[in-house]
Amino acid sequence: MSPAIILILLFVVVVNLHDVVSSIQISQLDFNKTFVLPDAGGGGGSAGGGNHQTTMLLPLFLSPPRVNPYSSSAAVSVQQSRRHLQSRRPNARMSLHDDLLLNGYYTTRLWIGTPPQRFALIVDTGSTVTYVPCSTCEQCGKHQDPRFQPELSTSYQYVKCNIECTCDSEREHCTYDRQYAEQSSSSGILGEDIVSFGNLSELAPQRAVFGCENMETGELYNQHADGIMGLGRGDLSIVDQLVEKGVISDSFSLCYGGMDVGGGVMVLGGISPPADMFYTHSDPVRSPYYNIELKEIHVAGKALPLDPRVFDRKHGTVLDSGTTYAYLPEEAFGAFKAAIMTAVHSLKQVQGPDPSYNDICFSGAGSDTSQLSKSFPTVEMVFGKGRKLSLSPENYLFRHSKVRGAYCLGIFQNGKDPTTLLGGIIVRNTLVTYDREHEKIGFWKTNCSDLWERLHISGAPPPLPSGLDNSNSTADMTPNLAPTEQTLYNASGEVRAGLITFYMSLSTNFSDLKPHIPKLAQLIAKELDVNASQVHLVNFTSKGNESLIRWAIYPAGSADFMTNATAMDIISRLAENRVHLPDTYGSYKLFEWKIEPPQRRRWWLQTYLVILVIFVILILGLAASGAWFMWRRQQSLVSYKPVDSAVPEQELQPL
Repeated sequence: MSPAIILILLFVVVVNLHDVVSSIQISQLDFNKTFVLPDAGGGGGSAGGGNHQTTMLLPLFLSPPRVNPYSSSAAVSVQQSRRHLQSRRPNARMSLHDDLLLNGYYTTRLWIGTPPQRFALIVDTGSTVTYVPCSTCEQCGKHQDPRFQPELSTSYQYVKCNIECTCDSEREHCTYDRQYAEQSSSSGILGEDIVSFGNLSELAPQRAVFGCENMETGELYNQHADGIMGLGRGDLSIVDQLVEKGVISDSFSLCYGGMDVGGGVMVLGGISPPADMFYTHSDPVRSPYYNIELKEIHVAGKALPLDPRVFDRKHGTVLDSGTTYAYLPEEAFGAFKAAIMTAVHSLKQVQGPDPSYNDICFSGAGSDTSQLSKSFPTVEMVFGKGRKLSLSPENYLFRHSKVRGAYCLGIFQNGKDPTTLLGGIIVRNTLVTYDREHEKIGFWKTNCSDLWERLHISGAPPPLPSGLDNSNSTADMTPNLAPTEQTLYNASGEVRAGLITFYMSLSTNFSDLKPHIPKLAQLIAKELDVNASQVHLVNFTSKGNESLIRWAIYPAGSADFMTNATAMDIISRLAENRVHLPDTYGSYKLFEWKIEPPQRRRWWLQTYLVILVIFVILILGLAASGAWFMWRRQQSLVSYKPVDSAVPEQELQPL
């Protein structure tokens, strides 16, 4: 083999060796580092266990224990001037994060202050006040981001006591106080600062009043999200404030992702509605909530035998983004349940994921959610003037967290309360436009993951996956510009996922678990449909019989990032609880998944590696050249003959 070929092979080996070393560095077991278990329950979680699907945020009334109804506000005055904005206003396009059924809510990112401080807020059409924990809070839980620090914002000022607000005991600050039906509460002072809406927004940052929280109790204390973004009707609502300033039209829209895709889109302000969007009347005088005119429910093409007035009692039919599931009056739920049971008689009924609740669940439909309509019937909600909203199975089912291929009804009886409450599950993969100016709410069935393309809006990337960077940004940004939200998308709109990390908590002592880590990694790889070599244990901690492990999923082979399809498939499997482990591992829970961008090598590291590679090649090249020279010399010594030695006579060749 020639020296040139040897040098080329050595160069290839060295370059690939660097990639191998880089991938190993972060996967080493660090037995000295301890992770604190994050608050994983989001809005609280149902009583009785961590395996139940989610928290419900129910805003109107006291319901069965499974509900966490803190998304409502107290009754507020609805005497508002009608705003008729003729000219086209900018809007704030904002990504939604988290997962409706896993977290119990969707959050959006809002920046407050100068420089901006970032917060993850639950989008809630049943609340009016937008509030975040304040640095002065003496009773606030541990949430996703650091608390708001008014002293660090040069543009902050508190709202002084006046005759139009409730004042504190010193009559210095305006205050707010919200009590919720499941006994949670939030209170604090009102402040005013610059609020920014992210880098997808056409709307420039605006001054707005918000709550600086000094105390929270109940589910508010335990939730992972920082606070609530109030989208309801009321003077303190962020929507009302922006409309009153004349910077947006009196409208906003929400689009929640489907069963296999977390996240979504929110737009504050008007949009050009699709031609086939249909509307139903929403009466602002009826209640402070967004009510709609529900008349009938059809299951498998047949109307439920109900008096239409059953959906018009008390608050009527209310649409609330802060509630997870749907709740029907007793009579309506009984008829709905009977119709579903008749339509799915071929499926096997199984026990729900949490024995504390009598969930109605079925197995035998398979794991492919795109095929659920073959096993479950279509449900239609009929509104005024006969307009119909068709509900696919993902709009009334949630995935069973313990039985593969099983699903449970996400529509429940609302106790003895006659109000009909439609939560976020009903409008998954549906664009909902709250056109407050014209007192109507519009619905358009769509795929929320590519909403911008469907609406023919250019220059807007698809919504970010759930569980992105949780840090609080206090970077030095000018308040005149919207802060730049971290994005993992390249120019073509594809996710640049360098790795995906997530936490796993197990009811097993790590000393017992440690010998089985390689097998556990293989099981996780199988469940996420990746190679076992892509799954790495990053860190762990153990306390008693509880273990917390942080895993990382790397791109396959020597790739720098995963494809969009691969990243979203992994995230959806995590979000929908599609990772199932043998019973030998005990109870477990996956949470806090996070997509991280490809790591960029620092310039000095790149230079160092280049010099190192060149040095190694030179050394190996010199060694190879020396070896070749010695070999040639040996060959010449072996073939040397004395001048006078006998040489065989050469045979003459014929002419």
